[in-house]
Amino acid sequence: MLVGTNTRATSDSANTDRLVTVTLDPNTITSINPDEVHEWRVAIYDLLEDNNFRPARVSATGPFALHISIIGNSIVLDVRNPDTFQPIAAHYLSLTPFRRLIRDYFRIRDAYYEAIRSAQPFQIETVDMARRGLHNEAAELLRSRLDNKLIIDLNTARRLFTLICAVQPYASRIDESTSMLPTVLFVCSMNAVRSPIAAALARKAFPGRIIARSVGVNGGKVDQFVHQVMEEVGIDMSVHTPHTLGELVASHFDLVICLSDDALEAVTRKDLEAGAIEHWDVPDPSLVEGNREVVLSAYRALRDMLSRRVRERLESLVSGGSQTR
Repeated sequence: MLVGTNTRATSDSANTDRLVTVTLDPNTITSINPDEVHEWRVAIYDLLEDNNFRPARVSATGPFALHISIIGNSIVLDVRNPDTFQPIAAHYLSLTPFRRLIRDYFRIRDAYYEAIRSAQPFQIETVDMARRGLHNEAAELLRSRLDNKLIIDLNTARRLFTLICAVQPYASRIDESTSMLPTVLFVCSMNAVRSPIAAALARKAFPGRIIARSVGVNGGKVDQFVHQVMEEVGIDMSVHTPHTLGELVASHFDLVICLSDDALEAVTRKDLEAGAIEHWDVPDPSLVEGNREVVLSAYRALRDMLSRRVRERLESLVSGGSQTR
């Protein structure tokens, strides 16, 4: 099960006010613990299965995609078009009012699991009632804090709170404005294949030692072949949301690596502050024609080639060496 893939509702207009995609920002929500990642996936799956969701004060019609990141003490709820990933609305939700509820969530969750293993039925029911009460309190608070921002029903708020609990305690939060970690930006045409693969491989090769981002000259779509070949090496790419150069907030990077000709041109026009800008001539496997195995082979070849180049190129950067070669 891929947590970021589209789960489309029927064409009934009543089902347009809903989420069909949820993705997590790999720069601010990271874990290599399979139990934690499984918890994220289950929470996302439950949210997508049954929800009622739409942004307030905008004219956009659904269905919608939700991209979640953690900035400082806030969860960022970034609502986007599920096909183009164009931004629709983004809201910052402070975690401070939820601290007690999040602590109680894990305390009651652990008590519930323990009760299932060894307690009597009436004890399980008592813990379950406490769990439902906590979820209702948290859901009401969530709806109140998002009033006039996002329109969600109580059930959706309960499931969204569960997802917030699942991602925030284990997230690796890096404040890029104060961090001394080296920064690298990968840029390709659509931010669908080459640049997100390279950034994900960089984060895997140097966990907690580098800030690796990826963007495209234009916005692309989620690529299922990327999901498959990256899952083969233990990287969940279903959490990736394509972004464009125009969406970049940061303007300085220690190293910018362009993975397509148009990326090099676009980066030059944007006039980023960069310690070094490089162009890697790498193939685009999405252009390969043939049966599924032929195409997958091309994606795997790109993945393996980028894995080698990323490790070789970034080792000196991570170790504090020069950006230039």
